Amino acid sequence: MASNNEFVVPERYEDLTPAPQVDQATLNRMVWRSYWLQSSFNYETMQSGGWLFAMVPGLEKVHTNKKDLAASMYHNLDFINTHPFLVTFVMGIVLSLEQNKVDTQTIRSVRISAASPLGGIGDALFWLTLVPITAGITSNMAISGNILGPIIFLVVFHAALFACRFGLMNWAYKLGTSAIDALMGSMQAFTRAAAIMGCFVVGCLTVAMGGTQINLVIPNGTTNTYTASTVTVPNADVSKFDVAIGDEVGSVGTKDADGAALKAADANGDPVKTGVTDLGNGYSSVTYATITSAPVSFSVADTLDTVMPKLVPLALVMLLYFLFSKKNFTPMAGIVLVLAIGIIGAFPLNEWFGIEWWTGLW
Repeated sequence: MASNNEFVVPERYEDLTPAPQVDQATLNRMVWRSYWLQSSFNYETMQSGGWLFAMVPGLEKVHTNKKDLAASMYHNLDFINTHPFLVTFVMGIVLSLEQNKVDTQTIRSVRISAASPLGGIGDALFWLTLVPITAGITSNMAISGNILGPIIFLVVFHAALFACRFGLMNWAYKLGTSAIDALMGSMQAFTRAAAIMGCFVVGCLTVAMGGTQINLVIPNGTTNTYTASTVTVPNADVSKFDVAIGDEVGSVGTKDADGAALKAADANGDPVKTGVTDLGNGYSSVTYATITSAPVSFSVADTLDTVMPKLVPLALVMLLYFLFSKKNFTPMAGIVLVLAIGIIGAFPLNEWFGIEWWTGLW
């Protein structure tokens, strides 16, 4: 039973005469006020304070009866939670109902039924499609030092936001409740297409921006190689070099055990053949080989790149997708997990435990 001090919203307004069409200037004022939708956000009625603040110019136009205006403002403080970028769609519908003096319970029901689905629709349109696409393109511009990158992002984002707010207000107000059917009729397919587009963009960003790599190089023994050197010596000293090379590190020679010339690499890494060239002036040019020992290592990054480039960033994305979709991970938990993996992978185990080959996973 209501107390004496509690305001009771009537089922119908006192003045049931439909009000004149609301002028464009008032609609524009409502759109600008919609930017304050979440300014008085609370956990009891969510966005109701900001919603009423945005609706007041229109309500004052359609309700000249003070009691009807009070009742309208009171029930417009009911719980509401919708996407802040698409709120003008609901505002236009509700204003149309208020103008035609529909019963208050119907207005309340329509407001909730129209506002609730817009959360998922708005996320698909803006956070999963518009923002990843524009941010992916303009962030590359910014990284390369182009000052237009952030400017283009802000211009494109807010241009789309303005178009949605002003366009939806006028469209929904003119169509009234039929706007709900018009929007919802094709919105399922549109939302699915937007989500697919968002997945493509995330995949492109993984390749373009994912720089994570396992820069781990593991020692794998040593190998003996022939290093070529060329000297000019008197013909009498040629015999010191023109011998079969041995098997020990440091051995020199110009041929193998069968007498064939050796293939070695010079200081630039270019292949050359060993041998002796008589210069005809009592001197000879001798290209000989020296056995040197070089360490052999196993590069995890090079091996993974041969399997699939950008495999590590892809694995991280798929890990987060699995945790978000199957394990109910929150975005904050995902951020903490990635941060922990990065910190643990950077531990200097070579300094702490004497593991020489561990210089950091990343």
